[in-house]
Formats: sequence, C-alpha cells, structure tokens
Amino acid sequence: MYFENILETVQRSVKSMDEAVFNQLLDDCKRVLKSEHKVVVSGLGKNVPVCEKFVGTMNSLGLEARFMNTNTAVHGDLGVVKPGDLVIVLTKSGETVESVYLTNLLKQRGVELWLLSFNRDSTLTREIPKHLILDLDHEGDAWNIMPNNSTTVNLIVLQGLAMNLAGRMGVTLEQFKENHPGGAIGEKLRKE
Repeated sequence: MYFENILETVQRSVKSMDEAVFNQLLDDCKRVLKSEHKVVVSGLGKNVPVCEKFVGTMNSLGLEARFMNTNTAVHGDLGVVKPGDLVIVLTKSGETVESVYLTNLLKQRGVELWLLSFNRDSTLTREIPKHLILDLDHEGDAWNIMPNNSTTVNLIVLQGLAMNLAGRMGVTLEQFKENHPGGAIGEKLRKE
C-alpha cells in the first residue's frame, strides 16, 4: 500500500541520521541562542513551508528563529542574518545553484553554517563542513523526483530539533503559554 511504503521510506531515512551529528547541531544551536543570537533556516521551493513551520514552532517556544528564502536572500533578505547567528541551509542535492551562491555569501558574514541534505558527496558538503546528511531511498512519486518524502523528513528533523532545543533550553509550559494565548491551544492552557 502507498502509505505504508511512504512511512517505511521516511522511517529508514530518519534512522539513517547520525545521532552524534544531530547532537552537535543541537549543541551549536543552544550555544548560539544562549549568546542571544538566532537560528536561521534557508530553503527554497517545497522546503519553504517546512522552514516556516520550524520557525513558527521555535517562536512559540520563545526561541529566536527566522526564515530566509534562498531565492530572495540576494535581493535584500540577507539583512536578517547577523554575525554570530547559525544558518541551516536546506537542499536535497547540495548542488542547487542558488544555495551554493548563498553559502558563499554567508561565509563572508561571520555566521555558523550547517547543511541539511540527502547527498553525501556534493558541492555543499564540501563547502559546509558541518552537515547533517540523511539517506533517502525514494521520493514516493512515480518518477522519484518530486520533493515529497525529502520534505517530510526535513520537517521531522527540524521539528525534532525544535523540541530537543526546548528541552535543552529549559522552556517551560508557562513560557509557551505566554506566546500562545489564542486558539484552541490558548483556551486549553487558560483552563489549566
């Protein structure tokens, strides 16, 4: 069945993650946040809503994060990145022209760079020494080309990063409550 195949593919991909590397990313993000800098995620195409979800989660936890679209970064959005920030570049291939160009610009800004990708031997794995690379058997479409399973895995990894950072930073339910007064969640938290 299609859904079982997707779940198995995604599970294999997540299990391919090097836990020590993920923990290094967590440590680096925590250090950057403790020094009052921010975590910036940059992606393009179908990774845009994945990045935005991560930033929304981080902000609701009171952890400083921003999204920078890889395409619009060179048209002024680079201003969101300050020296001392940590930038995570998302690109499946590690070869996307826009991502390679942006990486070269970011190297001149005094930021800490991380790569989240699915290609162990790419231009960006050589350009960005700190990288979290996952394996991916198949995208889950008829041609194995559409960003389907890769974006799902990116979402899982980034949400895992946010949840683990919340724990390591000691975020409390009261802090979350302050940032989420509205909606069903806000109503539930008011009753507790």
